[in-house]
Amino acid sequence: MRGKLITLEGIDGSGKSTVAEKLRKNPEIKAFGPVFTREPTRGTLTGDAVEKAIQSDTDQLAELFLFTADHAEHLAKLVKPALENGKIVISDRYSDSRYAYQGVTLKTRLENPIEWVKNLHRGWTIVPDLTILFDIVPEVSIERCGKRGEQSKFEKLELLRGVREIFLRVAAEDPERFIIIDASRSPEYIEKEVAKKVLEFLNRN
Repeated sequence: MRGKLITLEGIDGSGKSTVAEKLRKNPEIKAFGPVFTREPTRGTLTGDAVEKAIQSDTDQLAELFLFTADHAEHLAKLVKPALENGKIVISDRYSDSRYAYQGVTLKTRLENPIEWVKNLHRGWTIVPDLTILFDIVPEVSIERCGKRGEQSKFEKLELLRGVREIFLRVAAEDPERFIIIDASRSPEYIEKEVAKKVLEFLNRN
């Protein structure tokens, strides 16, 4: 039986990575034996290339292809084998991040960047079974990012406003897959709510 793919999405500073770590330690979720992962990947040729691109002035289209190459490697080496073995995979960021972020960064380069990026993935990616979207206004997320130190080039107010808008649009187009969480709430509330939604999904499936 094929496993299930759960993804955590949201703009920078939404708290999803912190919650991913909490889920990793949650005993009820651990009982399902999930595989935790992330994009960009860590310690891989493609993931390292993405990290270098994020920290430099890489062309936006080239950046998209680096992200997409890392996604392909991630699918081939970890996600697909785990799912084929009936495992639960929980990924901190996945393809929806590409639609949202590159949908903004490429808007002056391509006529319909979101659909263009979606078409680039069509036919070979794996659509998640459940996506939890951590929704937060960019003003709050920017403040959080500032508190944790140096900001990346993606942590800019106008860019994040556009990214959030795309995330919400993608979620509205696929309401059966997406659960939207108010990420402006307390960390304790968010962690509890996300764990509850993930457990409900796992127990149903």
